[in-house]
Amino acid sequence: MIQQGHKLPALSLSQLTADGMVTHDVASLFAGKKAILFAVPGAFTPTCSAAHLPGYVVLADQFKAKGIDFIACVAINDAFVMKAWGDAQNASEIMMLADGDGSFTKAMGLEMETGAFGGLRSQRYAMLVEDGVVKVLNVEAPKAFEVSKAEVMLAAL
Repeated sequence: MIQQGHKLPALSLSQLTADGMVTHDVASLFAGKKAILFAVPGAFTPTCSAAHLPGYVVLADQFKAKGIDFIACVAINDAFVMKAWGDAQNASEIMMLADGDGSFTKAMGLEMETGAFGGLRSQRYAMLVEDGVVKVLNVEAPKAFEVSKAEVMLAAL
């Protein structure tokens, strides 16, 4: 599993924007930036929609005031689902990134198999990334939602 002090995997993530599909090279996206990256098991799922993403939407301005260049949410969903979920959650301040085949999540060692529920998913986590290097990593215990909350990450800055 990725640890504090490790570089993010040099892979790509997709984002559907108003201008169309964008494929982000992770190394380039995070180069020279201070960012929050958080992951959810799935778009439109209960805890993710009721608490995890909304927390970052509400506190986005406070993160920016503390020097965060951008906040990104990643899930093993396609870019169309991530865009629809972001739109439904009024998450215009959050980059909604798709790890469609789970390769990014697997490269970080943060995948989980949920069987018939949804198959391959990401564990729930949040991290502070500076210039592509993980500075703070908070991975949730199974079925927990405590350490990856927006409030916890904001307090860590």
